[in-house]
Amino acid sequence: MKSSQRLTALLAACAAAALSIAPAAQAAPDRALEERFKAGLDNAEMGAWLKTMSALPIHVGAPHNKANAEMTLKQFRDWGWDARIETFWVMYPTPQEVSLELVSGAGAPFKATLTEPPIAGDESSARQQGGLPAYVAFQGDGDVTAPLVYVNYGMPADYDALERMGVSVKGKIAIARYGQGWRGLKPKLAQEHGAVGAIIYSDPRDDGYAADDVYPKGAARPPTGFQRGSVADMTFAPGDPTTIGYGSTRNAKRTSREESPTILKIPTLPISYGDAQVLLKSLDGPVAPASFRGSLPITYHVGGNGGQVRLKVKSEWTPKPAYNVIAMLKGSEKPDEWVVRGNHRDGWVFGATDPISGHVAMMGEAKALGALKKAGWRPKRTIVYTSWDAEEPMLLGSTEWAEQHAAELKKKAVIYINSDSNARGFLDVGGSHAFQHFVNEVAADVKDPQTGASVRDRLRARLAVAGSAPGASETAKAAAKVALDPARDLPLGPLGSGSDYSSFLQHLGLPALNVGYDGEGESGGVYHSAYDTYEHHSRFVDPGHAYAGALADTIGRMVIRIADADRPVQRYGDFADTVEGYLGEVKKLDAAKREEAQAQARLLATGAYKLADDPTLPRGDPTPFAASPTLDFQAMDAAVVKLKASASAFDQALAAKGDSLTPAQRKKLDAITLTLEQRLLRDKGLPFRPWYKNMIYAPGRFTGYGAKTLPGIREAIEERRFDDAKVYVGLTAEALMDYASGLDEASAVINGG
Repeated sequence: MKSSQRLTALLAACAAAALSIAPAAQAAPDRALEERFKAGLDNAEMGAWLKTMSALPIHVGAPHNKANAEMTLKQFRDWGWDARIETFWVMYPTPQEVSLELVSGAGAPFKATLTEPPIAGDESSARQQGGLPAYVAFQGDGDVTAPLVYVNYGMPADYDALERMGVSVKGKIAIARYGQGWRGLKPKLAQEHGAVGAIIYSDPRDDGYAADDVYPKGAARPPTGFQRGSVADMTFAPGDPTTIGYGSTRNAKRTSREESPTILKIPTLPISYGDAQVLLKSLDGPVAPASFRGSLPITYHVGGNGGQVRLKVKSEWTPKPAYNVIAMLKGSEKPDEWVVRGNHRDGWVFGATDPISGHVAMMGEAKALGALKKAGWRPKRTIVYTSWDAEEPMLLGSTEWAEQHAAELKKKAVIYINSDSNARGFLDVGGSHAFQHFVNEVAADVKDPQTGASVRDRLRARLAVAGSAPGASETAKAAAKVALDPARDLPLGPLGSGSDYSSFLQHLGLPALNVGYDGEGESGGVYHSAYDTYEHHSRFVDPGHAYAGALADTIGRMVIRIADADRPVQRYGDFADTVEGYLGEVKKLDAAKREEAQAQARLLATGAYKLADDPTLPRGDPTPFAASPTLDFQAMDAAVVKLKASASAFDQALAAKGDSLTPAQRKKLDAITLTLEQRLLRDKGLPFRPWYKNMIYAPGRFTGYGAKTLPGIREAIEERRFDDAKVYVGLTAEALMDYASGLDEASAVINGG
């Protein structure tokens, strides 16, 4: 997930934060142990690892990717971990031929470059031999020639706007700019609207010269840069598209490529904005509306009837080995309770920021933890560190491992802690809200490398200043109000998808946290390009690798505290308050959708749309909304009341009696809390995507990386599927009642049961 999306999630969480303050539940950490851990972190060493690991292309199947797996394995073993490589055979297409040409119309003939030339002063960018050209994985191969239509960001609202303009993409090739929604939704929606091909480019308004000086002068995307990625339908299910729901071992039974529900059918390519300018300049048709206009020095038209574009993609479709490195420090008292920590290792080209910047922090943690072990420390719970392969094509390595070991993980995993790319700036954590207070306590003990303040205080200051700025949004103002109250914790943002926590949280029902730093170092301009290099990262993203050290310090403390905790670190009142806020949001959404339908009906009845439109241009009325009934939220209201009462009772009991629990009580309590989050799953899963079973957190069907909370209810209202909304009010309430019952069982144990 990009940092801007994580910040948006944090601001929304702050805006919805509840006012109640529950008692703390944690015992004092072993600060001497944590300081010994911190002393074992070496920023320069992490920087050297980053340079080595990002020296050559590291996509799935690349020789340097395998070399990095072997290097990581050796290091874990040298540091005292019990480590192995666990290989999965994942479907991963690789390009055999890619081409894009403007064959007729203004500017023709023109052939897109589809490669990124070296950048002066960036030695890495000259070492692209064996790297990938312009390519997106899991598009549909094909060779098509058709007129081009510009669809803005290619999101549902953009197709609504085109419909009003009388423009269709049926039988044509859609060109969309990156942004506003996940990459894979752009060709998926184009396909659903009848397009025969799709092109995606990065407009300089979003991450090029309109945002900053371009690389190498500044951090922004140069005109020759483009964004690779995956366009498999992640919102249906991540992981290998041919083994959905089970591990892709060498002999696993596979769905055919043609039958897989997550592989697209139309050819798709990413291109640079230098090449996109030629294609967009060739378009005819109406001038694009203001919301469609980027920063290229052209007049943006929507096209549809002009010159012809030929798009060709041919791939090689066979399973490739994905090398997950799995390392363990066995627990001394509770070996069958696991604290799992992960970061992926593969990238689209060099991957210095995404993902190696996070991976080297994890390696720093592993070395420091290994040193503690060699000095005599033994964690009470088992610590499992995971170096994932094949994340970039669609979370393949982590998903296949989680599916293969699902039963064991659901019995043993206490939490999954993830990181991905990392940058200079502010602490950014999303995840399971029962861990909100725990995260705040850790953040209070980690020093920001630039200011010396705690990373929690620095984030408070940022939110407070942003909310007081002229023109601040109501969301930012609400976040500032939370930040300015020292008695209130900063809330966690919810998790959608886009990194390796997804399978653990949304499919297995395990608590998860995603941790990183961002907001000042800038990597968006080289995201998934050949310019995401050691040179760019060291200059613009994290000079001196100070925030690699901060990330390692932060997560290392989390791991140590959870591994050695004698009682749960969770505070369930935070989760209950958060769910109450989400319920308030969906009630407001329900009312807003009714008002929207009523307003549209009046406008259609009076002919207002036709009167308001320019009569000299093609036009059409919007598709009428279905009637919006009033939903009955009584089941959810009752569930939230029960959840809040049960959570408060647990938190109060643990705060009062947690230190005096007997060994037998602690064992019973651990058994209940370890599986508690799994009660939020329903076997039915979410509409159209049963792999996602968590009733509280999911990626949005039309946001991808961005989270949807209470997703079964929220998305049904947004999409006017009101029968589904009624069903998921019941299912979600059922899950919350189940969760509350688990809390009651835990409280009974604390109180002597």
